[in-house]
Amino acid sequence: MTVVLVNGNPETAAVWDPLCAELDRADVLRLSPPGFGAPVPDGFACTVTGSRDWLIAELEALGEPVDLVGHDIGGSIVVSVAMTRLDLLRTWVSDSLGVFDPDYVWHDLARQWQTPGDGERSVADLLGGTLAGRTARMVGRGIAEPVAARLAAGQGPEMGRAILTFYRSAAQPVMAELGRALPAAAARPGLAVLGTDDHFVGSEALRRRSAERAGARVLTLPGLGHWWMVQDPGRAARALSEFWTS
Repeated sequence: MTVVLVNGNPETAAVWDPLCAELDRADVLRLSPPGFGAPVPDGFACTVTGSRDWLIAELEALGEPVDLVGHDIGGSIVVSVAMTRLDLLRTWVSDSLGVFDPDYVWHDLARQWQTPGDGERSVADLLGGTLAGRTARMVGRGIAEPVAARLAAGQGPEMGRAILTFYRSAAQPVMAELGRALPAAAARPGLAVLGTDDHFVGSEALRRRSAERAGARVLTLPGLGHWWMVQDPGRAARALSEFWTS
């Protein structure tokens, strides 16, 4: 059974390097959403629904149900697929269920991106400058230097445009309205990854509430933050393997 990993923002597939090393299996496929480590095709809209439809097409091409794992906006894309195309999945995993709760408020940086003018300045500051400067910014956000450097190498103006398009398409109440379909995801085994120090995807209470609505188990990772797969890849790999085996 193929494992499919979908990265988030401002990332590329390199964010999964430490986890893949720990999983030590050959049937792992990494898919980067257009703009986030993959080119943006002509005419493609890097919106919530556009990204969902992109992932559906990628999974249809594989021709068999997969174990799907998503992080950050990749996690929200995974949940969007789990709510609409269960035939493509054996299991699903996401660390972003909290954003679908009616009470979720986007974090400060996302609200900047959703604001014309402020958003353009913010992505220029985040993704501009030298490779060394971008790497330092990723290290400052809690990512180990070797991975941070690989992520920084994939950042640039195209990713900046994708960030603005995606987050502006996801301004509330869009995600809350999509979240009304969370119970549909319960038809396949789901796992909600809950890093206790992750402050981007809603409070622990919101994440647990969305997980319950989606019929998902909760994997609590004490002391780990938004980049749990980089901070403790061994623990993450063991937990995912146990979930898939069960």
